[in-house]
Amino acid sequence: MSPLQFPIDAITSRFGDRFNSVRSQSFSTRFANLRPVSEFFDIKRVSKPANFGEVQSRVNYNLSYFSSNYAAVFVMLSIYSLLTNPLLLFVIILVTGSLYGIGKLEGRDLELGFARFNTSQLYTGLLIVSVPLGLWASPIATVLWLIGATGVSVFGHAAFMDKPIENAFSEEAV
Repeated sequence: MSPLQFPIDAITSRFGDRFNSVRSQSFSTRFANLRPVSEFFDIKRVSKPANFGEVQSRVNYNLSYFSSNYAAVFVMLSIYSLLTNPLLLFVIILVTGSLYGIGKLEGRDLELGFARFNTSQLYTGLLIVSVPLGLWASPIATVLWLIGATGVSVFGHAAFMDKPIENAFSEEAV
């Protein structure tokens, strides 16, 4: 079985050169440079920034330094949001399984003991069932919650986590 491939290039190509490093990385490479939990939750480095310039500096540094940890936070919040919205999880599994099953037919008709369905009828039936269920599962609210929770978590951590001492002195002009 081949590894799961996501079209990251199609998503990130619209943002210019900023995400070139993300496009060239696989998921295993992306999560290979996770920082240790003890470093990510180092309470000794948490402090209130003095001004907005320091907030910007901390966020710029921490977003690149802890980027894999922030991606892991996003994945964990995504899993949490699906587990707390079982109807949405059911709809995703239903649609994915149905599309897989219809694809396995390879264009042949599905013959049950009492009826015969062609692929067009199967896709139409899936659409008729999954769209109302999908709208009832409130995916937009879930996505908006996920964006908000990730934003607050990531930018809150990045703004309040101070840079290491060795990096703080490297920015000062002599």
